[in-house]
Formats: sequence, C-alpha cells, structure tokens
Amino acid sequence: MGQEDMVIRCLNCGTKNRIQKERMGSHPLCGRCHSHLDDMIIRCLACGKKNRMPENRLNDHPLCGSCSAPLVVGAAQFSPVYITDGTFNREVLTYQGAVLVDCWAPWCAPCRLLAPILDELASKYAGGSVKIAKLNVDENPLTASQYHIHSIPTMLLFKEGILVGSLTGVKTKEEIEKNLLAMMKTN
Repeated sequence: MGQEDMVIRCLNCGTKNRIQKERMGSHPLCGRCHSHLDDMIIRCLACGKKNRMPENRLNDHPLCGSCSAPLVVGAAQFSPVYITDGTFNREVLTYQGAVLVDCWAPWCAPCRLLAPILDELASKYAGGSVKIAKLNVDENPLTASQYHIHSIPTMLLFKEGILVGSLTGVKTKEEIEKNLLAMMKTN
C-alpha cells in the first residue's frame, strides 16, 4: 500500500476499499457494491433512525427520512462572541480576519431589535469569514470611550485589527451584509 492510499470500509457491504487520497474529493465508489464511500451515518435525535448522508450535504440542512426532524443541529454554537475591555484586544485587534463589534446596552430597545439580525449573521458567516462580537458599553466603558461610542447601537467594522468603518442605529440585515462584504473585498 502506497503512502498516498487510504483504506475505507464501505458502510453498505462492509468491504475494505483502497483509495488514493487525491481521489477522496471525487466521491469514490465501493469496488463491490458501487455505493459512495464518502457517505456518513447520522442518527436522528428525535426518532433514533439512522440516515445515510453524503458529507458534502451536511450544510444543506438535511432532514430525517423517517420523521423529517433536522439531522444537523448547530446554530446555537454560532452565536456572537461576548467581549469585554479585557478580551477586546485578543478577540478583535489580533484577529486575522473581519470582525463586526456590536456596541449595545441591555436597556436599549433598538439594540434588542438588532440582536436577532446579528445572531443570524453569526450563523451565516460562522467558520472564520466574519466574527460577530458584542460589547456591552455599560459594563465596558474603556473600549466604548476609546472608539468614541456616543450613541447605540453602533457597529464597528474591523479588518485585520484595524477599524475600517462603523454603522450607527438599527440597520437591516441587507445593509449590514453589504458593508461586511464590501469590507471583506477590500485589501
């Protein structure tokens, strides 16, 4: 067996198949029963049935074939990161990528209107393209005064640790995304 080969057991018939590593991206088939070797078995959390799922379809919100419950539940892990004066440097200024910092306060009604939009964006851009962070300006006055936050909600846009823009007031999801995409395209 070469160093570039892998042995994968077929989930359908149990046959061991020798596959070259570079062929793994091309959906290899079992040599005996011809089923896909990149399939995964996911057990439904609602009914317990096993579902065969190609790995490349995990982001398509797959449903159980038996009870139609979602098979992949993970939006909760992609919520905005709460930062403080102490963690601002580590979470924002040294982050290699784009960061949107929502400056908010619990008593602010417009801030509460903006929260579900930012939760949605945090899920959509999870995985490294954009970090969504929240800074409570009442509990973290040093950072708020350093960036001259006089009205909330204010969203600060950072790229590679440098402030490149800001948005003040409640904005639609489309407006925020337009600014995020423009920021990510600039060098």
